[in-house]
Amino acid sequence: MTFAARRCGSLHAMSTEISIERRDDGVAVITLNAPARRNALTVEMAGALVAACDEIDADPAVGAVVVRGEGSYFCAGGDRATLSAAGLDPADPEVYAGMGAIYRSFARVGELAPPTIAAVVGGAVGAGMNLVLATDLRVVARDARLASGFLPIGLHPGGGHTALLGRTLGREPAAAMALFGEPVDGERAVEIGLAWESADAGQVDARAIELAARAAVDPALARATAASFRRVLGPPALPWPAALEMERASQMWSMRRKAAAAEAG
Repeated sequence: MTFAARRCGSLHAMSTEISIERRDDGVAVITLNAPARRNALTVEMAGALVAACDEIDADPAVGAVVVRGEGSYFCAGGDRATLSAAGLDPADPEVYAGMGAIYRSFARVGELAPPTIAAVVGGAVGAGMNLVLATDLRVVARDARLASGFLPIGLHPGGGHTALLGRTLGREPAAAMALFGEPVDGERAVEIGLAWESADAGQVDARAIELAARAAVDPALARATAASFRRVLGPPALPWPAALEMERASQMWSMRRKAAAAEAG
């Protein structure tokens, strides 16, 4: 059964290849919907992903976001035809802008105001790994294959790949994946800190939504906490004294809001 058959609430289509589901529990689900090419990103699809993020951020009722791929694979990176065409003249302004649009798509996911979870089935490679790493948390199928993927196809990592790997994993596992091409499955991903949890492929979406729904109970607080969480942990990470000051204003805001709600109730 596909995810679409289990959806509840409204579905707004951003394009034929990116969709948003807004659930009644405050969770928004972004779906990459190009399963025939394993959800590899084209320039058009990347633009639609950015537009989806803009729409979610404009809706204060969304308290958490799950990013998933339709079909058997999360994201196979940049579309091979797009990459091959770019290789003919990488400095061409249109090509350069197109690659920038793909970079921008996963960077925009990383900027989403609500906290984010990647629900990874099948696997992710290259720019698909960047998209996975752009989220705050990952739930991965046990048999998923996660790989850096750039060097094996003769490309230097791009899109901030090493920074994303390094902030999540630390130097040693990041080196194993980016420099030496080591892939990991879902269980190994949990062991090295690349994912929070592994599950059977058929349970990944449900588990990611379950986690997201906890944050989505209070969208305003979830968004404020996500913002300070990212500023504190980086990259680069802030030292503890700076983190204390960074969190102070948002915590004071939440205390005042809680007290006002108690008084009103």
